[in-house]
Amino acid sequence: MERQGNIQISSENMMPIIKKWLYSEKDIFLREIVANASDAITKFKKLADLGEAAAEEKYRITVRTDSKAGTLTVEDNGIGMTEEEVEKYITQIAFSGAADFVDKYEKAGGDGIIGHFGLGFYSAYMVSDNIEIFTKSYREGAEAVHWASDGNSTYTIGPCDKAERGTKVVMHIAKGESEFLREVEIRRLLAKYCSFMPYEIYLNPKGKDTDKPVNTTEPLYLKQPKECTEEEYKTFYRETFNDFNEPLFWIHLNMDYPFRVKGILYFPKVKKQVELERGEVKLYCNQVYIADNIKEVIPEFLMLLNGVIDCPDIPLNVSRSFLQNDKQVQKIASHITKKVADKLAELFRKDREKYESCWNDISTFVKFGCIKEEDFYKKVKDIIIFRNLAGEYRPLESFFGEEVSDDDAKEGKEPQAVYYVSDENKQAQYIKMFKDAGLDAIVCDTFIDPHFISYIEYKVPKRVRFLRIDADVAGALKEADGGEDKDLVDLFTKALDGMTVKVKTEKFKNTAVPAVINVSEFMRRMNEMHSFYQMGESPEDLTLVVNAACPAVMALKEADEEAAKLGAVQIYYLALMNFRQLTAEETENFADGYGKILLKYLKEGK
Repeated sequence: MERQGNIQISSENMMPIIKKWLYSEKDIFLREIVANASDAITKFKKLADLGEAAAEEKYRITVRTDSKAGTLTVEDNGIGMTEEEVEKYITQIAFSGAADFVDKYEKAGGDGIIGHFGLGFYSAYMVSDNIEIFTKSYREGAEAVHWASDGNSTYTIGPCDKAERGTKVVMHIAKGESEFLREVEIRRLLAKYCSFMPYEIYLNPKGKDTDKPVNTTEPLYLKQPKECTEEEYKTFYRETFNDFNEPLFWIHLNMDYPFRVKGILYFPKVKKQVELERGEVKLYCNQVYIADNIKEVIPEFLMLLNGVIDCPDIPLNVSRSFLQNDKQVQKIASHITKKVADKLAELFRKDREKYESCWNDISTFVKFGCIKEEDFYKKVKDIIIFRNLAGEYRPLESFFGEEVSDDDAKEGKEPQAVYYVSDENKQAQYIKMFKDAGLDAIVCDTFIDPHFISYIEYKVPKRVRFLRIDADVAGALKEADGGEDKDLVDLFTKALDGMTVKVKTEKFKNTAVPAVINVSEFMRRMNEMHSFYQMGESPEDLTLVVNAACPAVMALKEADEEAAKLGAVQIYYLALMNFRQLTAEETENFADGYGKILLKYLKEGK
């Protein structure tokens, strides 16, 4: 005979709060109900291991949708409950049956038990008008129990005719939540939240041999790394992340002390060099999905990777979507960072060729990680490589000079200058001049490089300063300090009157180049920063460095005034073209000047 009782809560407002505010996303209820079913099976298995129950041949969780009846059902063949246990664990909100079980059977251990707070069941009221429980305990002679409540402060409880051990939860889906009655939607949610749960989950099974579980009970990350093949790693990646581009390489985390961490982190191929591609690192607890990219466990820079991490020891809060911030979480995050750094260092040492072939894809990740995590920088600073003008990869530190002493710095001595190229096509003339002069530079052509070289200057200010290859050509490439040619300066200054450019002369080792543009490294970086933060740019701070060793330049001194002016302007535009793209007005002026010089040459037959 059914009787009525009161749900024991401290406030009449508790249920509305749970239903509306406990979880960040309402579809998470399915994870909670299925996780409870998984816990029920785990408890029974532990009792069987202790000899207190007969083991089952096959454990399973069944999920059924019934759009006509308006119900969603989750059923397990786990431990089940007596009427007393239903009233203890279901009707007392926040009384954890999982915690109570672990306390009682401490010698069996708590491994695999997911629930902790006794609130997960009530998440189903976010989408349900009424919930029924049909359950039968494993205990010999136990009677089946039926419990029902509409989510207010009352419930009904009494016997039922359930014959098999286990628990069935029937959710009567509320109006406006009909999406949770569609098989395709439930399949999607099971794939999202329950892909790796430890017991087979069947959705709307037909009772035939063709029925297949919707989950994988033994995901690859639970195996020992030495037992996994390369093809298994690639298949797991494709199936988990729906990415059919093969990953570059991966890191298999497998740790049991001082805390348990298992998982696989994949380095994907870079899709775009101009922006950070956010990855997807899925966090699990005992094979139950928690959330993506939880920053407390996954350092921000690691979120550029794809991966799965299972941490049974992470301190979850009630909703499991967020973590309690404590030292244990920090230690786990630190360990994951160390493992990634160790893997990169191992690849650098043992397979340098592969490391270099992957560098274009992983360099953005490594540089971003250095900027964001001091410890990561310390671990990988010796394996950061850059390509030079000869196409060879060398460790960054090999370009550095000796540390400048404080005394030398007071006398104006600067650290070693490392020249870099940001665009090999646009800066081709500068590159040729450097090669001809026997000088070298590094290629910094990703969007993060300007930030990274500034970071390196901050870390080792007395050993290096970076200059773009067009920032100090005069200082790097001049033949000797022969003094300024004032006549040439006056000639070019007069010809370029009205143009915002300064003029100076040098004698370059390369006599074929008439002039180059120099730009202040400081002002250029300021402009890049202003552009990045959309603050607008300052006027260009350009210097035309005229090559006084170039015969064509020196010939201007002997030309008539008109020819000298035309030639000087054309030399300026040629230098500007090798520095940046001309504006529409500059292109028109250059074409006009070129036509005049050509006409003058043809007329005079010179």
